[in-house]
Amino acid sequence: MSYKLIASVLLFFHSNWLNVIALIWFLFCFNGYMYYAKKHSYDHPCLASLLHKYRHQWMLRMLTREMRIADNAAIANLEKSVAFFASTTMLILAGLMTILGSTEKAIGLMEGFPFSVTASRTEWEVKIVVLIIVFVYAFFKFTWSLRQYGFVTIMVGAAPVESELSDEKELDQNLNEKREALAKRIASMISMAANNFNIGLRTYYYSIAILTWFINPWFFMVSTTGIVFILYRREFKSSTLKILMMDDFGVPKPKK
Repeated sequence: MSYKLIASVLLFFHSNWLNVIALIWFLFCFNGYMYYAKKHSYDHPCLASLLHKYRHQWMLRMLTREMRIADNAAIANLEKSVAFFASTTMLILAGLMTILGSTEKAIGLMEGFPFSVTASRTEWEVKIVVLIIVFVYAFFKFTWSLRQYGFVTIMVGAAPVESELSDEKELDQNLNEKREALAKRIASMISMAANNFNIGLRTYYYSIAILTWFINPWFFMVSTTGIVFILYRREFKSSTLKILMMDDFGVPKPKK
């Protein structure tokens, strides 16, 4: 029985070698860019590193304010964005599960596309399962980001107001250091939430590449490469990054 199973698996890989190569290339690009972006965010200017600095400055300003309604409103807006994508992901997963139950109709629909490659029912189901796994991964990232933004709300609510810090000034000579440490801690939590949200958004980009897999494996590999290029340009070379790097007078800051 085991020999028949191994033989059937080998036969499947042999008849779908191009799809296997395309999937391996996708996984390489997905994980490779994630590793590259995380590693180079420490020593290269990018959206993640610069926004962390802005969040740190935000939290320093927040600790000097008695009324923090605007800060809580900003955090609530960030939570709403994450919640929107989390709920949208659930709807997409429900749709994919529906398509999984009507594969024959979907195959007939895709056969009308130009350059489309005829696929068996098993191939289609494997592709849909891969797409489902990708969106499940995105859902977990969005929900974890949502929880972390909730933690930020609690940390902001627990942060002492300026009057309380002033009362302790005579007793504590390290007031500025304590304020700096608290701002850094809250900013780090916001950055963690934003990073998980960003990974979820990247997954949406990659899901567009997976859609081309239903047409042609070559399209899948090309579109995956294109998605990596787009992500790199937006996070490391975009005009948004250049604006974030400007100083208070609108002059670009020198790269460190």
